[in-house]
Amino acid sequence: MSQITLYLDDATQTLVEQAAKANGVSKSRWVADIIRKHAVHEWPQDCLQLAGRFADFPLLDQPQTLGVDSPRLIF
Repeated sequence: MSQITLYLDDATQTLVEQAAKANGVSKSRWVADIIRKHAVHEWPQDCLQLAGRFADFPLLDQPQTLGVDSPRLIF
């Protein structure tokens, strides 16, 4: 298990101590739980709720039509 050092101002230190005590865990456990909660590799729920909300947004399973290509300049 690794260790880290956090430098907190007095007000933040007090908040951590109060929250840890209120949750019945050590300060270390409380901080680790917060990190696990916020450092996930998932899309936030409010982002996921946007899925399908844009009727004109192309989906990957729909054929892509790119249209006519622009003429290229010859160098």
